Amino acid sequence: MERFVPLYLWLILVLELVFRAAGNAEGDVLNALKTNMADPNNVLQSWDATFVNPCGWDHVTCNDENSVTRVDLQNANLSGQLVPQLGQLPNLQYLELSGSNISGIIPEELGNLTNLVSLDLYLNNLSGGIPTTLGKLTKLRFLYEHFKIFMLVSPCFCFVVMFVLMYLEGFYA
Repeated sequence: MERFVPLYLWLILVLELVFRAAGNAEGDVLNALKTNMADPNNVLQSWDATFVNPCGWDHVTCNDENSVTRVDLQNANLSGQLVPQLGQLPNLQYLELSGSNISGIIPEELGNLTNLVSLDLYLNNLSGGIPTTLGKLTKLRFLYEHFKIFMLVSPCFCFVVMFVLMYLEGFYA
């Protein structure tokens, strides 16, 4: 019986660590973004990867199931590049990153954000075009990118707008 108690405690400890690691998957995604950004104003200082989930972090909003629904870093003066891991936030509805110095391309993995309603990348230094994968985002209603502002009213219209933009930016020249 004495031998059973320590084994039981070890099992509880191991399960706790497994659940903690699994529960912080969204935190890992946001930590990858933080790691890839220069943050001169320490806007992301509350983003602590050791938390069980990122719902207590500044600029992050979660739903009742502690899943990230909004990341609002407008005018945060961040620089760096977007990370493809952002496409692993299954309940993200709003990604607000305008008014910084973010460069590079828009990751095509953002097309995995099936609940995304608003993508705000306005006033950054992004290069390249809008990935065609964003055309499959049926809930996307607002896309702010470079100096173009679009209000998307339907998935079909969304795809047409993406195609026209890519044509105008030389993708299909």
